[in-house]
Amino acid sequence: MLTLGIDLGSREVKIVLMENNKIVTKKKVSTVSFYRDYCTFDGKVIVDLAKLNIGKVSRAVSTGYGRNNTDLKLFTPINEIKAHVYGAMYQTGLKDFILLDIGGQDVKVVKVEKGITTDLELNEKCAASCGRYLENMANVLEVSVEEMSKHYENPIELNSTCAVFSESELIGKIAEGIPTKTLCASVNYSLYKRLHPLLNKFKGNKLVLTGGVANNTAIQTYLKKDYEYIISAKEPEFNGAIGCCYYGNNFSK
Repeated sequence: MLTLGIDLGSREVKIVLMENNKIVTKKKVSTVSFYRDYCTFDGKVIVDLAKLNIGKVSRAVSTGYGRNNTDLKLFTPINEIKAHVYGAMYQTGLKDFILLDIGGQDVKVVKVEKGITTDLELNEKCAASCGRYLENMANVLEVSVEEMSKHYENPIELNSTCAVFSESELIGKIAEGIPTKTLCASVNYSLYKRLHPLLNKFKGNKLVLTGGVANNTAIQTYLKKDYEYIISAKEPEFNGAIGCCYYGNNFSK
């Protein structure tokens, strides 16, 4: 049985295909390209699976940024929290954990107990606590996001709470002659400081990281101050789409 999961992100669409509960295909497509090149519209958005090199599927489940304003024909929609929780359960085998999903434009913190969501906190209003902030700061420093994520030692304080004003502050620090490695650590630490108040509300010893920032070494290092176990999902960026497949295989009628 083939199950298709699609996570409609604000910048990328993540696509996962499972057969007998095992991932057989995964791919990313830019959001603009997805709607322009792989979809048609006939009352509802119709995904052209042939163009995506996907054959006939038994079930199809969608979630993500576009779930509420994009009605995909033949897809069962589920909310993002459910998708990401199921994805984390599938990838880690855990049923009791705190989920931290840092996306490009939002942050989700979810407490999961016995496989059930018992509490959650969302930040969808400020880019300064999201992956886009790291990308913007990396561009200012003229380094890759991957390179920036390696640095965590001896950060200095960056005081701007706004992603836009942070760029000006960072340029000022560069002009002061502060080394790039120090500024990379400072950017990472400033993101951690913004996450900390959200995480403070959630007690537990296992923190599961998903989303594009899950493999950021610096963020992982800072979070070790707060949680005994830090677990990065194997496929953090595909977690929502994986959760769609897991839901379709195990909970959808």
